[in-house]
Amino acid sequence: MERVRVLVIDDSALVRKMLSAMLTSDPQIEVVGTAPDPLVAREKIKQLSPDVLTLDVEMPRMDGITFLENLMRLRPMPVVMVSTLTTAGADVTLRALEMGAVDFFAKPNTDLAATFGESAQELCLKVKHAALARPRQRATVRRLEVGPRLSADAVLPRVHAPGSRGGSPIIAIGASTGGTEAIRVVLEMMPPDAPPILLTQHIPAQFSGPFAERMDRCSAMRVCEAQDGQPIQQGHAYIAPGSHHLLMMWDGAKFVCRLHDGPPVNRHRPSVDVLFRSMAASAGASTVAALLTGMGDDGARGLLELRQAGAATVVQDEPSSVVWGMPGAAWKLGAAPEMQSIDHMAARLLTLAHHPHVAVSDA
Repeated sequence: MERVRVLVIDDSALVRKMLSAMLTSDPQIEVVGTAPDPLVAREKIKQLSPDVLTLDVEMPRMDGITFLENLMRLRPMPVVMVSTLTTAGADVTLRALEMGAVDFFAKPNTDLAATFGESAQELCLKVKHAALARPRQRATVRRLEVGPRLSADAVLPRVHAPGSRGGSPIIAIGASTGGTEAIRVVLEMMPPDAPPILLTQHIPAQFSGPFAERMDRCSAMRVCEAQDGQPIQQGHAYIAPGSHHLLMMWDGAKFVCRLHDGPPVNRHRPSVDVLFRSMAASAGASTVAALLTGMGDDGARGLLELRQAGAATVVQDEPSSVVWGMPGAAWKLGAAPEMQSIDHMAARLLTLAHHPHVAVSDA
């Protein structure tokens, strides 16, 4: 089986050694070289032709963002950003994702000896999925052994006879790898009076606030990080905090956001399955839901539950997805009757919200 060839770029010799050790713990990954700055990296890319780069942001002679911009213009290739879990680091990382980076990995900021195994698993999975995001076909790779996987039952029991309360439509969106950019594209195309949108994006807790602020600046809607008990209103979009599951509940007079600190579902908190299940139970056929780019299958079963509850559902198509894992899994389950490119997703969601029974063939 062909191994994923990685070039590690970081100005810290210690970090280069740490990342190399994490990556080489997976027999399906080969670290072909390291570089202390982008100028050295540029020459090593020519010499070694790696499949994936891991790229730090703050480096001498040329910062990582400038290097990424040049790379995506001259020789596009999969890049996983290596970022610190700070507000400044979050903002720069989100910029990198907008510019074409596939994913990011947060440098461990606690006792490395205690977190090495978990961090290595996360980094290796991100690198392998980044390699799969390339247009050429690659061999399927084996996932590392990880802990037990919980379903949405761990947070919210399924309601087997959901019904709609009627009223105005509500949009639900889930995403993971590549999702920060996909969500931006959707929100930029939404009018200020769009139906309320609830979003779950797999993202660390330190990044979800800056991400919401960034989306608020680029959208005509009001975008915020969801708060517990917050009323759900037209023209507003609510992004799940990186530390909690986001649910929608009926409080007797209105729909509100509820935050839940239950265990990770599908190894994620927040989980898309949890959001979708809560909306199937509370809003049912009033929901319009989309599952966007992302690795894994979180959200696929939740989207199926929504469709079974009468909701209109759609998935992002493979050509416009960075990783067609989550939407692909939903499509195979029959959780959605149609696919849309990300450039047409906002318009389609609005059409379904206002005309939920429009046939797929009329899209």
